[in-house]
Amino acid sequence: MSSETFETRRAALADVVAIPVTPFAGDGTVDQDTHRSLLRRLLDGGITTLTPNGNTGEFYALTPEERRLVTELTVEEAGGRANILVGVGHDVPTAVASARHARELGAGMVMVHQPVHPYVSQGGWVDYHRAIASAVPELGVVPYIRNAQLSGDRLAELADACPNVIGVKYAVPDAARFGAFARDAGLERFVWVAGLAEPYAPSYFSAGATGFTSGLVNVAPAVSLNMIEALRSGDYPAAMKVWEQIRRFEELRAANGSANNVTVVKEALASLGLCRREVRPPSRELPEAERAEVAAIAAGWSI
Repeated sequence: MSSETFETRRAALADVVAIPVTPFAGDGTVDQDTHRSLLRRLLDGGITTLTPNGNTGEFYALTPEERRLVTELTVEEAGGRANILVGVGHDVPTAVASARHARELGAGMVMVHQPVHPYVSQGGWVDYHRAIASAVPELGVVPYIRNAQLSGDRLAELADACPNVIGVKYAVPDAARFGAFARDAGLERFVWVAGLAEPYAPSYFSAGATGFTSGLVNVAPAVSLNMIEALRSGDYPAAMKVWEQIRRFEELRAANGSANNVTVVKEALASLGLCRREVRPPSRELPEAERAEVAAIAAGWSI
């Protein structure tokens, strides 16, 4: 990876990192035409970093073939208009195959989902990410950290072995822990992405983040862009105005252990006539009684 390419990819992470939904057709398959139209809406709305196969895209509910399809659709539709950060995960061979597929398509980065395993040692966490990152040295690699036990020293150890580890999606809901972790790992060494989206972005930016992920951006790109513009300029009162605007929407997504995280986004899109509301198990559609509130929120944003 040239230093110039390296810097371009780092810059792409210091932004609104959109996690597109994966829309389904009436027969339950991926709705390719709707997927393309939703991606175009993000691109036309000013979004320049897309993460196919993120959690808002129902990564764990997709088949391997569908994950490849989603990556292909995203790279093709972006057509060079956006930086592509492809979500990869599961067992090491599967993750490596997905990362190599992303590389073949011309994507510049991969995000490595938190290892789904009941027994994760810190050294094993390093080994898992090292195996993936070393298989695609040309790609920027972004670990997705949800493990509160992981120490910043371990991330530094990983990057010593794999210099293509250039950024971190940090998603432990604790701004003080994030601030300490980032400094233990190397604040300037990585691009720090607030991995819990807009609700945590102001507190994480105050501790050193320069980008944030977003599922809400599927519904209202301008709202997410308003927040990052405020945060970049250090205008925290303005950022908190946006925070207040999106608070209820994000509370609905976060309720009951984030049970409806994707459901609420798809419900909002359905209320705007942009895609079907269906999600796959273990997610579930919203009860009829709660749909009106989501629709009212979506209708109230300047979209």
